[in-house]
Amino acid sequence: MISPTAKALALICLIIVSTKSFSQSAIAVKQIKNNLHNSYYVSNKAPLTPQYFIKLPVTAIKQEGWLKKQLELQRDGLTGNLGEISVWLSKTDNAWVNKSGKGKYGWEELPYWLKGYGDMAYMLKDPKMLKETKFWIDAVINNQRANGDFGPLNETKPGRRDLWGNMPMLWCLQSYYEYSNDPRVLKLMTAYYKYEMSVPDNLFLKDYWENSRGGDNLISVYWLYNRTGESWLLDLATKIDKNTANWRQANNLPNWHNVNVAQSFREPATFWMQSKNPADLQASYTDFKLIRDIYGQVPGGMFGADENARKGYDDPRQAVETCGMVEQMTSDEFLLQYTGDTFWADNCEDVAFNTFPAAFMPDYRGLRYLTAPNMVVSDSKNHAPGIDNDGPFLNMNPFSSRCCQHNHAAGWVYYAENSWMATPDNGLADQLYAAGSVTAKAGNGKLVTIVTTTQYPFNDQVELKVLTAGANTFPIYLRIPAWCSDASLQVNGRAIAVNAQGGQYIKLSNNWKNGDRITLHLPMKIATREWEKNKNSVSVNYGPLTFSLKIDEKYVKNTNSRETAVADAKWQESADPAKWPTFEIYPASVWNYGLLLNKGNPAESFSIEKRAWPKDNNPFTNTNAPITLIAKGKQIPEWKIDQYGLCGLLPVSPVKTAEPKTSITLVPMGGARLRISSFPVVQ
Repeated sequence: MISPTAKALALICLIIVSTKSFSQSAIAVKQIKNNLHNSYYVSNKAPLTPQYFIKLPVTAIKQEGWLKKQLELQRDGLTGNLGEISVWLSKTDNAWVNKSGKGKYGWEELPYWLKGYGDMAYMLKDPKMLKETKFWIDAVINNQRANGDFGPLNETKPGRRDLWGNMPMLWCLQSYYEYSNDPRVLKLMTAYYKYEMSVPDNLFLKDYWENSRGGDNLISVYWLYNRTGESWLLDLATKIDKNTANWRQANNLPNWHNVNVAQSFREPATFWMQSKNPADLQASYTDFKLIRDIYGQVPGGMFGADENARKGYDDPRQAVETCGMVEQMTSDEFLLQYTGDTFWADNCEDVAFNTFPAAFMPDYRGLRYLTAPNMVVSDSKNHAPGIDNDGPFLNMNPFSSRCCQHNHAAGWVYYAENSWMATPDNGLADQLYAAGSVTAKAGNGKLVTIVTTTQYPFNDQVELKVLTAGANTFPIYLRIPAWCSDASLQVNGRAIAVNAQGGQYIKLSNNWKNGDRITLHLPMKIATREWEKNKNSVSVNYGPLTFSLKIDEKYVKNTNSRETAVADAKWQESADPAKWPTFEIYPASVWNYGLLLNKGNPAESFSIEKRAWPKDNNPFTNTNAPITLIAKGKQIPEWKIDQYGLCGLLPVSPVKTAEPKTSITLVPMGGARLRISSFPVVQ
C-alpha cells in the first residue's frame, strides 16, 4: 500500500513535470483550429463560419523600424498633405459634407484617401491627422439623410443610385469605431443597411464599379452583424451577393480590370462564411490562380493589367496600378482571417516587399499610376498601345492618377494593422513580421504587450519580448513563410525542438511571465524561379525578397505637375506645382543584361553582400539597400527600348550573345524604381 505521503510526493512530481512540459510546448500546425470563440475581440457570430484569425483594433498595433518610417514618409508626403492638392478633398462644394448629397466633388476619392489617412492617424496618434479625420467622419455621420442613405447622391440613371463610393467610406467608419467606440457609427450603418434593403433588386448594384465591388459592401454588413446580431443583415448579405458580379465563373472573370480583379476576387470567399458552400471558397482561389496563370507569370506577387489584362500582353513589362497593389494586399489580409491559410500572408509579403514601394518616390511625395516587373523608363510620354492607357501614366506625379493618388494611403497602414491577429483560443498570431509592438487581451483577459525587434525581411531573425503584469497562459502563433524550410526557435535562450515547415505555424504555448523572450530564426537562401510560361525567364529570390538588376536612376524634375497629369486629374487652384514637382526617371546605365547561371546549382551563381542598415531607416532605395547580390551576365544588344518607349519584349531563353561576360549587381526589387526583375538566361 502506498502511503499518503508518497502519494502527495508523486502528485507534486507530476505537477512539476507537467508544468515543465507545458512551458516548452511547441508544435507545428498547418492550420489553426477555429472551433473556439475569442472571448475578447469581435469575430463571426453564428451562423457565420468562425474565423481562423480575428483582426485587432487599429489601436492595438504600434509600429517601429522601417515600417514606421514608411508611415511617417506618407504622413509627411503626399498622403498627409493631399488636402492642399486634391480638389476632391476640398471642403467647398463637396457632396460628402452636404445633407443633400449634392456637390461638384464627391465620389470614391475622399473615402479612398480617408481609409488610409484615418488609420494612420489612429496608429501614429498624430493630432493634426486626428483632427482632420474627425472633421470628415462627423460630416458623414451628421449629414445622413432621413431615409438612411448618406454620402454623394450620384444617380447614373433616374432612380438608380451609385453606391460604390459609400463602400470605402463604411470602412472609414469601422476604423473610427475601433478607435472611438462612437455609437453613432452603428446607428448610421444600421439605418443605411435598412435603406439598402429597400432598394429594388433591379436598381441595386447595377453600375460597373459597384457591381464589380459589391464584396466590399458585404464585408461591412458582416462587420455590423457581428456587433449587433440583427438577423435581417444576413438577408441583406444574400441580396448583395446575388446582385454583385459573378466572380464564380469557371475559367473566366466578369471583367479583367486590374483593381476589380485584385479587390473583388475575394467576394465568393467572403460569402462562403455564410453559405458554407465549398465552391464559394474555392472560387476565390480559382480566380487568383486564373489571372496569374495567364498574366501573372512574373515576380512581385501581381499580374500584368495596365488598366485591363489583355490577351497577348503578358510580358513582364506589363504593369499594374498602384491601386491594384493596395487592393491585392487588402484581399490577402482578409482571406488570411477567413481561411487561416498562410498562402495569403505569403502573397501579401510578396506584393508589399517587392512591388508596392517602387510605385513611389523614395520620399513618398509623388507616385506613378503603373509599375511593372521590367521597367526601364518612367517618363511622361504616352506609351499606348504598349500599355492599355492613353496618356502620361508612368511619371511620378503628385497631381495625377486620381484613384491611386488617394487609395495608395491604405497600403502600408493596413499591412501594419494586420501584422498581428487574435486567435479563437484567446491567443495571438504574428502574421507579418515587423518591428513594433502589439498590446491586446489574451489568455486570462489581461492586457499583454509583445515587443518585436527585427529588420525582417532584410534579415532572418525575429526577437519577441513578452510584457505582462502577471503570469498569463495563452498560445503565440508564429507564421513560417513558404520559402523557409528550416526555421528554429528559442525561448529565454533555450532551443525548443519543433519541426516546422514553410506554410505552417508554430504554436508556442506557455504560462508567459514578464520579460520572457522568443527568438525565431528564418534562414534565408538564394533561390531562382523559372517562368516557363514567360519565355523561360528567371527571377532571383533571397528569402522573401526578389532582386532586380541595379540600374542607375536619373531623376529629372518638372516643376509644373499640371502639364504632365492625366486628362481626368483635377486639383485645387491654390495647389503649388513647384512645391509638388513631377519626376521622370531615366536609365543612366546599361539594363539589357541576361544572367549566366550554373544549371546544376543556380544559387551558386550569386554571392551575397550585406551592408550597414540605412541611417534614415528606409531600406527601399537602391542607395540604401542592406543586401545586394553579385552575379555574372552578358548584354543582349538586340533587346532594346521598343517603338512604344517601353522595355522591349523579353527574348526567349536561352539567349545567344557574343558580348563578354561581366559582373552585375542585383538590388531588392521593391527599392528599384527602374528594374529588370524577369531575366533572360544567356548561354
